[in-house]
Amino acid sequence: MQKTKPSQYLEPGAPTGLAGLLVHSTPRSTLLYVYNNTLEKLKAFPEHSVYRQSTEALTKHRLSVIESVKPAGLEEWQTRTQKLVDAHPEAFRKIPISTPGGEKSFNVVWKPEALEGMKTAEWDDEYVPKKPFIEGPAGEEDKKDMDKHLTRDLRAENAKIPRIEPEPALTIDQISEIENKIQAGLLEEIIQVAEGENQLVDTLAKSKV
Repeated sequence: MQKTKPSQYLEPGAPTGLAGLLVHSTPRSTLLYVYNNTLEKLKAFPEHSVYRQSTEALTKHRLSVIESVKPAGLEEWQTRTQKLVDAHPEAFRKIPISTPGGEKSFNVVWKPEALEGMKTAEWDDEYVPKKPFIEGPAGEEDKKDMDKHLTRDLRAENAKIPRIEPEPALTIDQISEIENKIQAGLLEEIIQVAEGENQLVDTLAKSKV
């Protein structure tokens, strides 16, 4: 029998070996977005803040690691998607990436407002209101708001959301390289930590710590 060559890529949604943690479908894009988002939020803290200084340093280091590992076909993907992304600034956000070599590239994410009310990109998703309706007699404003939600055509709204192909996937070797440089567990665990830090920045900003 002919020997089968092992895949160079992990299968999204496959078990990672840790309970409840599955292989992430877009780890690089997710981390680029979360790290940049965290750095933007940290600007609200005073420059002399010890929390800001330490979190910025760690986030910038990990961001540089992610930026330095580029999947095969990244430049071609950018060329294919740039025209559509530039044509729909209401739906996409371009995050610039500067590499040590000086060349510039970008990461693309959907803007949250473009997917408002959608849990995923599927047409049959349920609408999630910004605030829950309170039991009891509804006011005039609540009635109008409810009528607006009930008459929404989710299929039509979803059809208007432009689609682009995802960024090329990282190979198993590239994922291992990132994990070895960051030294914080599996890539999926690194994502969880990054998202937790991003939420913590919000919490501390609200508390004015």
